[in-house]
Amino acid sequence: MTHASPHTAHQGSHPGPQHTPDSHDQADILDLDAEVLAEHTASLTAWLPVEGEPRHIVDLGCGTGAGTFALLARFPEAEVTAVDTSAVHLRRLRERAGALGLADRVRTVSADLDADWPGLGRPGLVWASASMHHLADPDRALRRVRGLLAPGGLFAVVELAGFPRFLPGTAPEERPGLEERCHAALADHHAGHVSHRGADWGAKLAAAGFTVEGERTLTVAVDGSRSAAVGAYALTGLKRLRAGAARALAPEDLGALDRLLDTEGPHSILRREDLAVRTERRVWAARRTAGLG
Repeated sequence: MTHASPHTAHQGSHPGPQHTPDSHDQADILDLDAEVLAEHTASLTAWLPVEGEPRHIVDLGCGTGAGTFALLARFPEAEVTAVDTSAVHLRRLRERAGALGLADRVRTVSADLDADWPGLGRPGLVWASASMHHLADPDRALRRVRGLLAPGGLFAVVELAGFPRFLPGTAPEERPGLEERCHAALADHHAGHVSHRGADWGAKLAAAGFTVEGERTLTVAVDGSRSAAVGAYALTGLKRLRAGAARALAPEDLGALDRLLDTEGPHSILRREDLAVRTERRVWAARRTAGLG
């Protein structure tokens, strides 16, 4: 199962002919996501109610490593097994680990979480960010994680409250509210293709035999002036939004969106000074109670 970043809901999208992402495009988006949301990811790892420092961590649906590297920084004695289906993502993760001098603390594993799982050891912490909702049978995966964890180990499930917003509601000037109409169209698409988005993961974790010890909602608000990557992040995010929503948009909305995506044009989103990244992340921390099967 490939990791999906906060704005790439996006795994479930069916790209249109004008903006068709490939594995490298997806990897670029994940790298931007990691850069823009690094502070928020670090906040989540700092909050985790671990009992002592885990020495072995598994990152399920690791993408290009946003969670992996945040966890390595949070737990300097730990090693991480990073799991994903994408060879491109895993290669980028290994390259970055090497560049940071962390290659000896990272093992990458190619696996589909909807199929048979390879041996992943006995981790004290499992992290799954924006990956559980893409599974065909997430309840089975939760039970597998419980069997994988060491007694007393912690499972952290991180999900996005929705596709991030980048523009103010008054934008663009010729079609105010465009972004919200795009999101509404994409929500209809995901209702039929990503059925577990928005699930009650606390209830699912409890049903799988975990004790939910903490739940947190983190508001994400990153102004464009705080990060030079916000413009590129918004551009790639709106390209993916267009890919999923194009068929449901009015011609006037589609035209306005394409003018925003035209990086050479006067209305390019890269020329705007009112960009921001706005969304919410929710995290559940659940314990595998010692002594239970």
